[in-house]
Amino acid sequence: MNKKVLSYLIAAAVLILTFFIVKDTFNQPGVADMKAGFTEIVKYRNANNTGPVQRIYVVTVKDSIWKELEDYGNLMPHTKYGNTKVYFFMENTALPKALQPGEVNFDPQFNQSCIALYEKSAMSQVAFNQHPFQ
Repeated sequence: MNKKVLSYLIAAAVLILTFFIVKDTFNQPGVADMKAGFTEIVKYRNANNTGPVQRIYVVTVKDSIWKELEDYGNLMPHTKYGNTKVYFFMENTALPKALQPGEVNFDPQFNQSCIALYEKSAMSQVAFNQHPFQ
């Protein structure tokens, strides 16, 4: 086989490989592909960029597909040594409109409406609790 044919084959292989890499990059599953119907209502992020970053989200869902709720939590941003919490509520239920940092993140009157809590701790340990306040 001469050098010219070999170089064409290598170039074709590189182009095919590049095509599949780019295709897979743009076809990653995301929140829009999930069936639970997520809507982010309110979020909180502390202004501390030098210490632990705390992120808190309140999200409504149309259906409580537990696996999708956990997958949604895994897609949320997380900072090393920070803490990320996602509270899930069913649509058309009482929702908190304001969040604050700390152990209690919203008014306890909304606890009964919360169907799940996803939390990723400072050491990246994940906890997913169904009906966390019952």
